[in-house]
Amino acid sequence: MQRVRLRYTKRGRLRFTSHRDFQRAFERALRRAEVPMAYSAGFTPHPKVSYANAAPTGTGSEAEYLEIALTESRDPDKLRELLNESLPDGLDITDAVEARTSGLAERLTASVWELRLDGVPLGDAERAVKVFLAAETVEVQRRTKNGMRSFDARGAVAGLQALPHQADRPVDDACAILRLVVRHLTPAVRPDDVLSGLRAVADLAPPVPAAVTRLAQGLFDEESGTVTDPLAPDREAVMAAPPTAAGLAAAKAPKGSA
Repeated sequence: MQRVRLRYTKRGRLRFTSHRDFQRAFERALRRAEVPMAYSAGFTPHPKVSYANAAPTGTGSEAEYLEIALTESRDPDKLRELLNESLPDGLDITDAVEARTSGLAERLTASVWELRLDGVPLGDAERAVKVFLAAETVEVQRRTKNGMRSFDARGAVAGLQALPHQADRPVDDACAILRLVVRHLTPAVRPDDVLSGLRAVADLAPPVPAAVTRLAQGLFDEESGTVTDPLAPDREAVMAAPPTAAGLAAAKAPKGSA
């Protein structure tokens, strides 16, 4: 059995797809691409797909991860191309690597998010960020299936800064960008929880809902204050692995031979 790890995106209107919607679309793509999937045992077998820390519905993402198990070996890059041909635009496989190490989910300890605040001047965002970071705790509430729950949104935030809007926007069009680095703790702190905290401690209330995109997720690096690529250990293991017998035979075969 071969295991392949994939990085995929949720862009544009596809950010409104739920995790269940993506599962259905991905499993259809597996069938269309004729991927030799391994299946679970039991009366209702399912393809062996492991999803890791999916982004909330309504948020975009450049860094979602999953792992699939195959019954036959496939080249990860060709597999990525075949799946992209079968997936809708916006759900794109951007990276694929053979799994040579364990614990992908354990490497997803933090995320980098971008929050676009249309209608919010940069100065207002900078003042709110300063107040938020100066607070020891920022209590927010979130509705769960068991009712309203209160928790601290400050402790999980490893970094938060306000940036000016993109260069392609009009100069007089107020729009601040928040760059957020949040650790994956329990309970999970989401970007909308941080926005609720900014509203609570600094009265920052964007006139329109924020556009939220996950830029990266992986192991948190204390020195740089950001996250590392969770697929890097697998790539390094593939590069360091000795060539297979099939690979050696192909290399020794005369040119032009079948």
